Amino acid sequence: MRRIRPNAWIFACLSGVLQVLIFPNFSIYLLSWVALAPLIYAILKCRDQDVMMVLADGGQFLAPATPWQGFLLGYVCGIIWYLGSCSWIFHVMHFYGNIGTGMSVLLLVMFALYLGLYHGLFGLLLAMIAARRNGFSLRALVFTPFAWVGVELARTYITGFPWDLLGTTQIDNIPLSRIATVTGVYGISFEIALVNTAVAAAFLVPYARRKLLLTSALVSAIVLHAGKLVRAPASATAHGATLVQANIPILDSDVWSLDYLVQNLNSLQALSVRPENEKAGTPGLIVWPESPAPFWTTDLHLRATLANIARATNSYIIAGSIGIDHTGDPNRHPDIYNSASVIAPTGAWTERYNKIHLVPFGEYVPFAKLFGFASGLTRQIGTFARGKSREPLDVGDTKAGVFICYESIFPDEVRQFAKNGAEVFVNVSNDGWYGEGGAPRQHLNMARMRAVENDRWLLRDTNTGITAVIDPFGRVVAEAPRNQRTALQAAYSLELSTTFYTRHGDWFPLVCAIIALLGLLLRYSEPAEMTQPQLA
Repeated sequence: MRRIRPNAWIFACLSGVLQVLIFPNFSIYLLSWVALAPLIYAILKCRDQDVMMVLADGGQFLAPATPWQGFLLGYVCGIIWYLGSCSWIFHVMHFYGNIGTGMSVLLLVMFALYLGLYHGLFGLLLAMIAARRNGFSLRALVFTPFAWVGVELARTYITGFPWDLLGTTQIDNIPLSRIATVTGVYGISFEIALVNTAVAAAFLVPYARRKLLLTSALVSAIVLHAGKLVRAPASATAHGATLVQANIPILDSDVWSLDYLVQNLNSLQALSVRPENEKAGTPGLIVWPESPAPFWTTDLHLRATLANIARATNSYIIAGSIGIDHTGDPNRHPDIYNSASVIAPTGAWTERYNKIHLVPFGEYVPFAKLFGFASGLTRQIGTFARGKSREPLDVGDTKAGVFICYESIFPDEVRQFAKNGAEVFVNVSNDGWYGEGGAPRQHLNMARMRAVENDRWLLRDTNTGITAVIDPFGRVVAEAPRNQRTALQAAYSLELSTTFYTRHGDWFPLVCAIIALLGLLLRYSEPAEMTQPQLA
């Protein structure tokens, strides 16, 4: 097998670095239009100089990667990307899982080695589509954005980790992000991958056409990116809420004495019972976040505090809590849930949402015998049970689609709340686990995309930040400072209409996956007698 050119390795690694830069903390979103291009070029112009041919029209033919080579180039790129963008894995494992430095680094590397397989899958698909029985066709470029989106779909459904899908980089681009109301975030990923493909193609076509194609690609990128300059009119508001940012530290359970618990509850009550909330004519809304505090729904101190707040302010409360259901079987432990409870203005606890999509190694340990060393992450409360329903909660006359923390990164799961009648989204989260890197802003941007896809207001209440009010355009209308115990006054509205994406879900990435597979079939159906490299 002919070896991979050194330049191909360099371009694959460069693409991985660029993909790190286009997400927070760096947030150089302009680079998203060229971040994939080096990887695409590396795969399609991969093998060593001994297979190069100079063509009559001035182009150079370098054989594309074999499927295995394409996988390796994509895999290296993916490892770099995950190491850079998900470095918070180390922080979670080391500081909150009580895992040593060396083992935490190893776990981050293992995480990148595992999820980097998806970039490897993209490289494999592209290489397989590109290689003819005798030669190479740039028609493979037609299938490149379809293959990319198909792989994003696989990331969402196979391993359940659609973190930082490419389209999220354009959350501040209002005209472009509106595509998501039809296709979900995947349609924006497709558009970005298409422009990247055009940039890569400019260096693969004959010299005579290179300047025109490169200019066209870059102009397209500039025009599309210029949508960030568009300012849509302010969204009308008709309702108000108080988002309490608790800023409760993540502590071992033995620190939570009764005095410390009551002290925190009193402080949060003072933030919740504000002059503007007291005895409003129309019931208001107060939200408490998901937090690391042992706020059990069976705790009388918690129940009394929240009931007093609800009655004092004539408000509904949505509060992050730890739900518990007794099974009635004395030989079986009760089911414990990561929950959000609703307390009515009368003080009655009326409804509860139990989190469905749990965090591996945070809320349960998969393959517990194999990964027993990571059980420290769940040592405080053990393993959560999974909820079963994505029906919105009744908050007076309002239906609120409540989802918890990690669930906000799953497009199809969140849109089910809107499809089932949710008029506003409420996301309670504890992002204190992430530390001070880019993860809190990454998580916020993914939640913002859920508001766009479903044309809903989103009240996002977090323990340490970023607590924010997000309108249906995905704009952050108001934001609380991080790492402070404070309350954010939120103005929002209810929405009744549904978007195409809300009604039909992930139809677009599924179509892209099918088209990518058709590209593979076309590759194997090509006539065997063709002998010349094809560059068009």
